[in-house]
Amino acid sequence: MHDMTVHFPDAHDPAASQDNRLVVAISSRALFDLGDSHSLFERDGLDAYRQFQIEHEEEILRPGVAFPLVQKLLGLNRLAGDVPPVEVILLSRNSGDTGLRIFNAIQHYGLEISRAAFTSGAPTSDYVAPFKADLFLSANAEDVGRALAAGVAAATILPSTAPPRASEQLRIAFDGDAVIFGDEGERVSREEGLAAFHRSEHENAAEPLSVGPFRGFLTAVHRLQAAFPAENSPIRTALVTARSAPAHKRVILTLRKWGVRIDEALFLGGRDKGPFLDAFGADIFFDDSPANVESARRHVATGHVPHGVSNR
Repeated sequence: MHDMTVHFPDAHDPAASQDNRLVVAISSRALFDLGDSHSLFERDGLDAYRQFQIEHEEEILRPGVAFPLVQKLLGLNRLAGDVPPVEVILLSRNSGDTGLRIFNAIQHYGLEISRAAFTSGAPTSDYVAPFKADLFLSANAEDVGRALAAGVAAATILPSTAPPRASEQLRIAFDGDAVIFGDEGERVSREEGLAAFHRSEHENAAEPLSVGPFRGFLTAVHRLQAAFPAENSPIRTALVTARSAPAHKRVILTLRKWGVRIDEALFLGGRDKGPFLDAFGADIFFDDSPANVESARRHVATGHVPHGVSNR
């Protein structure tokens, strides 16, 4: 989908560390269940949608797919000192008028969200950078694509029936190629085959992998983890990749060179990721492959990263 060259910030980019907070921007449809009203909008248009939201303004919206994730993110602020380490910002294509129902729900659930942008149907991605967001989650694939093209970690939140996790620990899982890292390996595998991929990874094992769209977000999560004792951290991360030995070595050496902590690394060699994500207990999983996200979303909340050769 987006095969243009995009600069993704790394740990040495001054713009990536202006603020020690982890900033997550999220759309209203990812945070709350707006399925019925969105269907009404698509069927009957903006005026009908606006009237519906105003008439149901006092009815509290049900939690959406990313609601448990946001609860856990904001819950980290109760464990910190004077400066909240996490901020969640609402970006919505609603107008300020129809968005009142959304803020009523935010207040009802006690979510500490105070900053928002309501765009009345215009793309919300234009406001991701000014808010200095490390991550953008949206149900609108167009907005996600625009944010990725601007160099911001972004994912399309997909419908999921996965149950909320009982654990209070926040657990985030990432795919490797085209998510944390660049997609060069996937390109070699697709164009030249698996044997050529393994040969290339073996020959370049000492050469760090390039930066992918979620490198900056992973750094921000690592920075947040470092504020808590390693043996009792409220955040746990996992790399869940289709790679297997010997292609694992380059991944490990790259993360070591970056100085980034990953708590668990699963090298599955092409096995279905869903059951492993369920076993890890992921609150969210990010993957570029449409096939992988279809499998994963049956088990855990999943964000599709429309980046790299898999999304041409």
